[in-house]
Amino acid sequence: MTAKSRYDSLSSDRSQFLNVAKQATDLTLPYLVRGEEEQSHGAKNLITPWQSVGAKGVVTLASKLMLALLPPQTSFFKLQLDDSALAEGGIPPEAKSELDLSFAKIERTILESIAASSDRVVVHQALKHLVVAGNVLIFMGQQGLKMFPLNRYVLERDGNGNVIEIVTKERINHKLLEGIVPAEVLGLKAEDIVDESSYVNREECDVYTHVRRENNRVVWHQEVYDYVIPASRGKAPLTATPWLPLRFNTVDGEAYGRGRVEEFLGDLKSLEALMQALVEGSAAAAKVVFTVSPSSTTKPQTLATAGNGAIIQGRPDDIGVVQVGKTADFRTAFEMAMQLEKRLSEAFLIMQVRDSERTTAEEVRMTQMELDQQLGGLYSLLTTEFLVPYLNRKLNVFQKTGEIPRLPNDLIKPTIVAGVNALGRGQDRESLTMFLQTIAQAMGPESLMKFINPEEAIKRLAAAQGIDVLNLVTSMQEIQQREAEQQQQAMALEERKVAAQEAKTPMADPTKNPALAQQLEGQQPPQGD
Repeated sequence: MTAKSRYDSLSSDRSQFLNVAKQATDLTLPYLVRGEEEQSHGAKNLITPWQSVGAKGVVTLASKLMLALLPPQTSFFKLQLDDSALAEGGIPPEAKSELDLSFAKIERTILESIAASSDRVVVHQALKHLVVAGNVLIFMGQQGLKMFPLNRYVLERDGNGNVIEIVTKERINHKLLEGIVPAEVLGLKAEDIVDESSYVNREECDVYTHVRRENNRVVWHQEVYDYVIPASRGKAPLTATPWLPLRFNTVDGEAYGRGRVEEFLGDLKSLEALMQALVEGSAAAAKVVFTVSPSSTTKPQTLATAGNGAIIQGRPDDIGVVQVGKTADFRTAFEMAMQLEKRLSEAFLIMQVRDSERTTAEEVRMTQMELDQQLGGLYSLLTTEFLVPYLNRKLNVFQKTGEIPRLPNDLIKPTIVAGVNALGRGQDRESLTMFLQTIAQAMGPESLMKFINPEEAIKRLAAAQGIDVLNLVTSMQEIQQREAEQQQQAMALEERKVAAQEAKTPMADPTKNPALAQQLEGQQPPQGD
């Protein structure tokens, strides 16, 4: 079965989710999800919503999720030693801090690579699709991340929710395929193809990518005009797959997810209707129309052409102003719209941020917990379907390229510290600092030097901070060597002082000590002629 036929076969299961996604995007960000025809030929006129609460809510929620999943200043993961395998591997406990420093260096390498790439931009755009459409597909290629909206891919899952098949659809210009696809394939005429509605003689063509799960690996290839492109074949381990189909909310038995906008689609539709009525009613109420009595001596033309401050002949009682007596109705609609806006602001976490020069870590942690509580464990789903395979793919690629050393899977395990623990290694730093402060307060400052190993404490603080201590922190061996040198210098200085004091004694006078005089004469160089 070709990739195109498989795409068409799986499209029927996606249709209901795509229809809901179109309704959601029309009320929020109309450009996110479009139909097949609009995507192919371009949407000339996008629907403009009457309210902006939906758009603001989507952007705000996506930004908060972005900061929680991929914090820009801290690491979203950390490498840890498996304590159970630590003893079996023959690694001494005192080497744990040194390994933590090495792990922190590896983390910085990966984070610097992410910061230098466009991953955050693509992930933020993907999160907006998740909030609106509930589904998005990310491909981790050699050139960076690539995003597929819901209208550009189909998939199939098994009963446990595992993806077993993905088919994507892209529109590519023929010039980009020259030299890759034979000319006779690109030159196919419409009458030579069974499905003439899809294959027409144009400058662009549809390229399908077929992804399948085979045992413990993922394989894929691309097809154009039912021709398999040989150079497009690829494979990857199942644990390091570059294909990441993400969902916002899951429903048992459904292959696709459901977005946050779908959950509040009723409120958005109600707010949209009320805001349209308020805007149009306010525009009608703002229109100024004068009426003149038919039996009045005041001529409408005279009134219309009269300037400001002009004097005309007429009776004021014959002139009136049309007023729309809908003030009470406007107030009712406005109050209802405000209630809907408040509910939607709470649903999309549009919260007022405290205006202060600095925000404490405790405030950040409380905000993260509030996000997790209101989103109902969304972090867990995104951690499982995005952060874990994203990190595994990064580690796999970096180990193959040699940018980081090979990591033994039986001793080292990566741990995600996003979501509620989005402070990353800063959480470890705060815990260690609090521990040291507690000891100092409970047992006195002198107990720190008695019971705490300073070198080990400094290394762990540096690892928690992600700082490279190479040539920065002095080791205990260097400190002991430096202290020994200082002690030797002090002893030499003391010996010189003692010698100087002895030189002042009578026994040090050569005239009174013949032995000393003979010794000094023996040390003097011979005099020249």
